Amino acid sequence: MKKVELLAPAGNLERLKITLLYGADAVYLGGDKFGLRANAINFSKEELSEGCTFAHSLGKKVYLTMNIVFHEEDYQGFESYVKEVVSCGIDGVIVSDPYVIHYMKKNYPRIEVHLSTQESVTNKKEAMFYQSLGVSRIVLARELSKKEIKEIIDATGLEIEVFIHGAMCTCFSGRCALSNYVTNRDANRGGCAQICRFVFEREDGTFQIASKDLNLSKYIGDLIEIGVTSFKVEGRMRSLYYLATVIGTYREIIDLYLENKLTTEKMEVLEERLNRVANRETSSHYLMKQADEKDQYYIGREEKSNQDYLGIIIDYDQKNQCIVLIERNYFKRGDQVEIFTPQKEIYQYTIDKIYDEEMNELDVARHPEQILKLKFDIPVEKYSMIRLIKGGKEE
Repeated sequence: MKKVELLAPAGNLERLKITLLYGADAVYLGGDKFGLRANAINFSKEELSEGCTFAHSLGKKVYLTMNIVFHEEDYQGFESYVKEVVSCGIDGVIVSDPYVIHYMKKNYPRIEVHLSTQESVTNKKEAMFYQSLGVSRIVLARELSKKEIKEIIDATGLEIEVFIHGAMCTCFSGRCALSNYVTNRDANRGGCAQICRFVFEREDGTFQIASKDLNLSKYIGDLIEIGVTSFKVEGRMRSLYYLATVIGTYREIIDLYLENKLTTEKMEVLEERLNRVANRETSSHYLMKQADEKDQYYIGREEKSNQDYLGIIIDYDQKNQCIVLIERNYFKRGDQVEIFTPQKEIYQYTIDKIYDEEMNELDVARHPEQILKLKFDIPVEKYSMIRLIKGGKEE
């Protein structure tokens, strides 16, 4: 069985660190050119270099996206940009243009070349063609069944990467022109305006064309058994709490499965954790059957922001035996919460003493971004987080 990789999104340097600390084996990210998330924060040269150094210190990898559909003018500055990002220490690039594959293999043979899902590979002959160009991994189209994925793996022996969680494109594997027509922003050159999330008017009300999110947590074992190399989570612009929860949960699912310890009861707990952090309904889409209207929103879509996330821990005050956190959502004395850490420890307790930075006691935390202290006698590591236990609000 091939080594299994958990691949996380990194929209900025802090997200990179969080996802790697919470169990990702590698991250994918965008620089300031040639990526499909032009509206994300993305990485400067200095941040990319720091991110690669941090990842490599943990024995983990960094993949850079250069997967836009190149027009003639997009190649201006391409060679100098590639030289710059390679010098930062990236381990691989995710690309869609055949010339970029050729250029990278010829000039930077040590850099892994992964074929983006934007190229929409759906069959073994296409996979073998890109294999002949030197691609070492293919990020398959999201519209494939388990049977089709296995056929490609068996025929090529390539590393195969599959999306397992996050938002889905309404158009085929992201090949969308809606944004171009409605907002004059080219989705295939990084300018997606997410038209599929818009609400459209009609005579008898409104309608939408949005896909439900993807969730393949139930099928991780199936995908491991057929030989999938890398499990990819979508979400470079998601919150730190979302990323820590999703990556940490999939890390646990993968590890428990490989150790033959993933019980039905444990899986129910982990699925509930994933469902609570999401703000949309989820589906397995094409993996086990042909996707249909049940995998899509047409009317009545409702997205609720998650209020479970109470804060991120930034320090421990030894003198006062308090955890120091940045508040994210309202909480108060008496709330039942969990502290979860990058090392997978979980502490459940009822909030007692709340203090501000000057150790003035408070009954309620009501100001997001305020630095607070909570009495807790265990020194908890930086980047641990606090979430509300289901039903944990004291009335």
